[in-house]
Parts: sequence; C-alpha cells; structure tokens
Amino acid sequence: MAFLPWYFDVLSPFAYLQLEWITRDWPELVLEPRPVVLGAVLAHHGQLGPAEIRGKREFTYRYVIWRAWELGIPLRFPPRHPFNPLAALRLIVAAGGGIDAVRTVFRHIWAEGKGAESLEELAPLAAELGVDDHTARIADPVVKEALRASTDAALAAGIFGVPTLLVDGQCFFGQDATPFALAVQARPQMLREGEYARAAEIPAGASRR
Repeated sequence: MAFLPWYFDVLSPFAYLQLEWITRDWPELVLEPRPVVLGAVLAHHGQLGPAEIRGKREFTYRYVIWRAWELGIPLRFPPRHPFNPLAALRLIVAAGGGIDAVRTVFRHIWAEGKGAESLEELAPLAAELGVDDHTARIADPVVKEALRASTDAALAAGIFGVPTLLVDGQCFFGQDATPFALAVQARPQMLREGEYARAAEIPAGASRR
C-alpha cells in the first residue's frame, strides 16, 4: 500500500477534484492529508492566485466546471469564491485531520455548493465530524498553531501551490499532474534520466525586472 503526502487547501476546487479522482481511480493509494493556507503560500512566493487575476479567474472557474464533468465528479461552486478558508481548515485539524474529515469538508463546499466561512455555516459540518463546541475548538491556540506549523512545513518542502503531491522529495503541482506523479512514484529514477535531468539544469536566458 502506497502512502503519498498530499498538500491541500479547501479553497481549491482542483484539490477537491484530485481527492475524488485519486480515491476513486487509485484506491490502493493512501493520501496523507497536509493542510496548508494557500494565501500564506502565495504570499511567500510573491504570487497572485488565479482568482485574483481578471480573465484568469473566469477561465479557471469555467475550466474546473468542465474538468469535473470530464472526470464525472459532481461539482457546484460555493456561494462565494475566493472565500476565507481558515475556519474550515481549522475544523479539519480539530477533527483529527484524517482523510474522511477532509473529504467531508470538501464535499460540503464543492459537491454541495455550501459556504464554509461562518460559524453558522460550519455548525452542521462540525456535528457530522463529531467536533463538540466547534466555536471554541476552531479558536483553540493549539489548533491554530497546528495549521500554521503544517503550512510552514509545506513551504520548507518546497510547496508553491495546491494541490500538490510529494513523491521522492519532488513536488507535483495540480490535479492534472496526478498521472505524472504516480509514474514517478513507480519509477523514481525517471527524473534523474535524459531530458528530465537536463530540464533541472537549463539556465535562464532572460528575467523580468
């Protein structure tokens, strides 16, 4: 049985699609869910998210709808996007951080199209996850620190976006990179051969200032 570190933020519809796709089509894989705050990752690298760029936002939303249809995965956008994912991520941590808790929250947001920002919106999720007094648990400094530490560890591992699978110390970003990640998992030496190896050494010919 293969274990794969999987970095995610519930803000990302692509993370939802990857989770559903992998658990359906590669049931032998066991994902190790590692929550990160995407906003902190983007800020660390000086990047904007797709939803923060006019034109790219609309394209990305339309693409994710088409991709969900192509994969046969139900998808309905939540009432607002981007939204603040902190409370939902902390709820996952408070629930133990296991894959079942992660899936439950993702489906609430991206399959059922429900909000997950306010305490009221999170109340039914907390009940389903067995988290008592979710208001206090989400505000618990221990829970907050666990999410912060998980994000810091992701940055230390080289994560630059979500979803990301970590295979043999290499980051595989995006749901569309899933087959590539699994190919490297099956044959790790692939990235150290031929044009794959050369690609890591190609010098930059120009840079923007």
